[in-house]
Amino acid sequence: MTYTFPFSTKPWINRYDNGVSASLEYPTYPFHELLRTAAEKWPDKPMTVMSAHLPVVGRQRADTSYKEVDDQSDALAVALSDLGVKKGDRVAIVMPNCSQFVIAFYGILKAGAIVCATNPTYPPEKMREQLADCGANTVITLSLFYNTVKQIQPNTAVKHVIVTNIKEYLPPLASFLFTVAKERKEGHRIEKAPSDHLLQDLLKRYAGRKLGVDIHHTDYALFQYTGGTTGVPKAAVSTHYALVANALMCKSFLGINDGNPAFMAAIPLFHVFGMIAVMALATAVGGSMLMVPNPRDIKEVLEVIDAYKPTFYMGVPAMYNAINNNPDVAAGKYNIRSIKACISGSAPLPPATKRKFEELTGGKLVEGWGMSEAPTAFCVNPLNGENRTGSIGLPLPDVEVRIVDIENGTNDLSIGEVGELVMWSPNLMSHYHNKPEETDKALREGPDGRKWLYTGDIGKVDEDGYLYIVDRKKDMVIIGGFNVYPTNVEKILAEHQAVQDVGVAGITHPDKPGQEALKAWVVVKPGQSVSEQELIDFAGKKLARYELPTRIQFVSELPKTTVGKVLRRELVAMEKEQKREPVTS
Repeated sequence: MTYTFPFSTKPWINRYDNGVSASLEYPTYPFHELLRTAAEKWPDKPMTVMSAHLPVVGRQRADTSYKEVDDQSDALAVALSDLGVKKGDRVAIVMPNCSQFVIAFYGILKAGAIVCATNPTYPPEKMREQLADCGANTVITLSLFYNTVKQIQPNTAVKHVIVTNIKEYLPPLASFLFTVAKERKEGHRIEKAPSDHLLQDLLKRYAGRKLGVDIHHTDYALFQYTGGTTGVPKAAVSTHYALVANALMCKSFLGINDGNPAFMAAIPLFHVFGMIAVMALATAVGGSMLMVPNPRDIKEVLEVIDAYKPTFYMGVPAMYNAINNNPDVAAGKYNIRSIKACISGSAPLPPATKRKFEELTGGKLVEGWGMSEAPTAFCVNPLNGENRTGSIGLPLPDVEVRIVDIENGTNDLSIGEVGELVMWSPNLMSHYHNKPEETDKALREGPDGRKWLYTGDIGKVDEDGYLYIVDRKKDMVIIGGFNVYPTNVEKILAEHQAVQDVGVAGITHPDKPGQEALKAWVVVKPGQSVSEQELIDFAGKKLARYELPTRIQFVSELPKTTVGKVLRRELVAMEKEQKREPVTS
């Protein structure tokens, strides 16, 4: 007997933009073959662009071509092999967005090793936890973070440290001025231990050499740590095939032509969103990546857009809001109308943010959804078709979705019913590293015999196949017997004209021990004012009484991940640590 899922007809296919295929053919080669192919097609095309704004002469750039990245990553692979890195070993990257990150990423894969990219700004203990968990025996780091790596190295399996300086890929004059004015002051100048290695020395020593290690599409390519918004991060392990598949899925769905686009590389490449939706996608289409090491530097972001005219800008709502609210943008100082398409992820995209950004750029800003467990995208709104308010879009080619009951996760629900989103796709992870119980919870056998990913997201699908995320399963709050979803409350409060940012979480009811309540933390826009009662009255027009926050606290900023997700567990921790005080705006 053949089992029929409620959405087995894939109604979303009928809503795809013209020319988007419902299913694709995925090559069975290792992920770095995308780079080799691009280097053959466009050897002289810039793959990475590093730049700096210099007094008098303005913004200068330094390009690293596809052939140069291919050649240098070949040399790095040989160097890693000579250092004793074997197939299946883990090698960590501790860098922000820069040309060296891309070279390191592909060099590790060509050596047959597995990439473990970590947030370079992590405090030492958190970085140590990840390096120890993945078992990395080698770290490739920017000099700015070298001392942190050395501090934690004795408590990890790390034997080799390779270090590089950000100035090595800057334009010549910028590199010189950096050496004179910033290198020591900002912590980039280091005293290298004799046993460690300089990246540039290795690239010169092994230049022109290639490694002959046999790598298959089924081999592991990536340990990607989950964001950890609800608990301890886990390493989702993915194959070369999964990375290739998602790059090609995104390319097809977005209709990107080979060889032409320029991508803003402002979203961190060490995060799966930047790694796949920017670096992997750019490689698949021969695009140039305009590197921005610090995405919080909004002036740098705007100068790069103005100078180099990117067409694609993958980011998060906080990035787009920063541009929307920038006074220099309002004054017309920067030309940002080169931007044609943007994918927003990692956090809900407020409709007001979408409208204003599209007005400023003339481009399209659409919301998508993805996970480290399916690196990275599996649902995106069409660029040219209908974008439905509140929807994260349509499943990408070859993605299958189901909605199951929250309690047991075994009963398939129908159109419009709210339950846990489960999915299957070619880019699904293999497992969580060293966490068999967590793996069994996340990957469960479906009625068709395949392993489906239980995302932990509560959502629904409408009659045309548009997906809607209601909230995280772990964030759901039960008030008066009703299920209440903090994300929905956040969306309503964010519509108030005085609200710049908002986070909502469940807390212990202040007057009813043993019961839950909602609290909202609100960042007010500069120059605006609003009271707690005004916000509650505003939300009361669109929310049921039991959905309204019991308390509202005004704060200067919200705790977030590097890609803009509100850390609700930190909000709850803040609540537990502080006494209740009168709230004023």
